[in-house]
Amino acid sequence: MSNCRYLVTNGVISQTSDVPPVASFLETHPGAYTTSRTHGTASHVLFWERHLRRLVESARILAETKPEYLFGTEKAGISSYSASPSSWDSVVRPMVNNSLRNVLPVALEGRNVGEELAITSLVSGNVKIREENREKERIFHAFDVYLHIGVYVPPVFGTKESSAHLAVVGPGRDTADAKFSEWVRLRKSLENMRPPSTNELMLSNDGDHILEGCLTNFFVVRRKENSDVLRKHPLYLDNEYPFEVQTASIKDGVLPGVIRQVVVDVCLAMGISVSEVAPSWSDREFWEEAFITNSLRLVQNVETIRVPSPWEDFQQKTWKDVAWNEKRFKEGPGRITEAIQREVMKRSSLEGYPV
Repeated sequence: MSNCRYLVTNGVISQTSDVPPVASFLETHPGAYTTSRTHGTASHVLFWERHLRRLVESARILAETKPEYLFGTEKAGISSYSASPSSWDSVVRPMVNNSLRNVLPVALEGRNVGEELAITSLVSGNVKIREENREKERIFHAFDVYLHIGVYVPPVFGTKESSAHLAVVGPGRDTADAKFSEWVRLRKSLENMRPPSTNELMLSNDGDHILEGCLTNFFVVRRKENSDVLRKHPLYLDNEYPFEVQTASIKDGVLPGVIRQVVVDVCLAMGISVSEVAPSWSDREFWEEAFITNSLRLVQNVETIRVPSPWEDFQQKTWKDVAWNEKRFKEGPGRITEAIQREVMKRSSLEGYPV
């Protein structure tokens, strides 16, 4: 895989050995961010308009409720402020789009065959400039807009190597309705609880209701309690579904992920019932399939989920000191997960930003 990385700062492109990996970049730059990638041999950017809307909304929420996450924790004393959503959109959207148009031709030349581009957009507060522009009508000059570009090779969906292994390790996030870089630092405290071979850490406030992952949204395909059709007969996708898809509600305090909403839309279009309620571990006997979503992998089937027992005080321990209960699904994606993944891929082409 090529090592090319690019950083665009307020429209100025730099490509040097000093451009860090995206996780390191986010650790050192406060602000609201979103990540997307190209698809189809870099022919278009996935769900770009949805990502722009979420970036704008995240920046607005942080400015109003958590300005320290926008300007940096060392500037926690900075006051919050509000402006209309249209004002945010009119400033952030053209800056991000102009940066993307400038860097894409350069970045496309630097990638190898088979590689896609991972695109992280960040809106960060600039305290110095803000102090120089105190007038309300000029307040939006107090931001820096970054685009971090790196290469990404999507895993092949459905292979054993691409299956997800989850472990529930900690409480839900603060200010989950906005996506912000401070979370990259906050989630590090959960790493002591990561069992071997686990590739995503999950969040729960009570050890039973699973909210989401540190980097993903979480879904289960749950058999309806009054139906045993799923076990007795083959599953035909054009028949009435004897199951529902469950995922935690935004009101539960989960990130309103772009792909999360795409999956909900896809399920409703396919006639699959969607219940926006946090899947309950105590209800796992009814779980037939599970999958997680994010903007790089899109849909990833789950093979195992581990939950610590007992839940109380486990965060003061390491993974070695905890007894784990495990739910194992059959190897490879289930038929519902696979059908949803196909529809998400179709929509990704329809809603792509042409490169």
